[in-house]
Amino acid sequence: MWFGWRPAVDLSLGVCDLDAWRKDRPALSAMVPPSEPGEHDVSVVDTRKIVPSDALPPEAAPGHANNNLDVARHDGRVFLAWRTAPDHFASTETRIVVVSSRDEKTFDFEKSFSLGRDLREPRLLSFGGSLFLYVTRLGKSRYEFEPDGVSVAERKPDGSWTDLEPLDLPGHIAWRTRVEAGKAYMVAYDGGDQLYRLFGSRMKVELLTTDDGRKFRPVTGESGVVSEGGGSEADFALDEAGRLFSVIRNEAGDDTGFGSKICAAPSEDIGHWQCKTDPRKFDSPLIFHHGGEIYLLARRNVTASGNFDLDSGIGMIRAARNQLSYSNEPKRCSLWRFDREEMRIAFILDLPSRGDTCFPGMVDGERPDEVVVYDYSSDIDGPDVPWRIGQRRPTFIYRHVLRFEKR
Repeated sequence: MWFGWRPAVDLSLGVCDLDAWRKDRPALSAMVPPSEPGEHDVSVVDTRKIVPSDALPPEAAPGHANNNLDVARHDGRVFLAWRTAPDHFASTETRIVVVSSRDEKTFDFEKSFSLGRDLREPRLLSFGGSLFLYVTRLGKSRYEFEPDGVSVAERKPDGSWTDLEPLDLPGHIAWRTRVEAGKAYMVAYDGGDQLYRLFGSRMKVELLTTDDGRKFRPVTGESGVVSEGGGSEADFALDEAGRLFSVIRNEAGDDTGFGSKICAAPSEDIGHWQCKTDPRKFDSPLIFHHGGEIYLLARRNVTASGNFDLDSGIGMIRAARNQLSYSNEPKRCSLWRFDREEMRIAFILDLPSRGDTCFPGMVDGERPDEVVVYDYSSDIDGPDVPWRIGQRRPTFIYRHVLRFEKR
């Protein structure tokens, strides 16, 4: 940790002399990893603020915090769903807003969902001619993480939406939904109420599938569990041979360490994940296959090593040091690449982002060599701030166009 315990605690409580914080830090430009492109040179060719902006209908009425989001193409339109609330923390005023657009320049209002409790992790799934929205229900306490399960709403052919209805996934958090090779999947985790116990959490990451968007079953085995321990947020993609590659955030830590788990599974049994540990924490992972490469979008910790795990102390003390240090560093939303030969994650570039940022969603671009990424961030034209401070300030949703040029 680059500073003493008292300033760190002050930052965690939102009390901060930002001038002193910036003065004492090394230059951020010195903490950008070397880029390791694979098949493509990648560049960000366009960035626009979407939330808030004049592109939105007045019914969207975004609040100060606009963060957790997803995006999908369905029926000739791009759908964007996001969480809006007074700030990053649990709130009874939370709404999940859904808008859609044919050109991603102006958006039409679709629906706003609220249940008088915190709602997070909106996930869109276009499957079988229907568009499903999955939302994780949480509690009302500002500083408690209280997952209650997953609800679903469906967009009807006439453009109307059903109300949110609970799924048979009690206590689960739906992290990603996707269609791979014509099959619909959900990656979810159970035991999230233990996530911030600092150490000793026993969570289960599950790989599920569905035929109708409402009833989910394990891909393999009786439970669908692909990882057990400190892992939570996870995503995967299949390569051209049908092999699975995944990242699991291992913030809570377990016998393998802290940070993340980098996993793979053979095409004949994609429910059998074999993992190795990475000391970096890839928050809000989104994985996709493009042009023969497997890419990862995730949050980057802006330090000299980029590590979450400081490898200092054991058990609860080690967990507390990791969390405190991580909270007081700036962040970026970044693009990475799977080095499938060495089973490691190689850095490519940072998207315009800072402070409290990431939670990406992605759709194909208008050109075959482009993808469109939506994410959230503190003001990208504003000053850098520690992550913890960014969580207490306004956050916005941006749209980026990434171009992949064959090397």
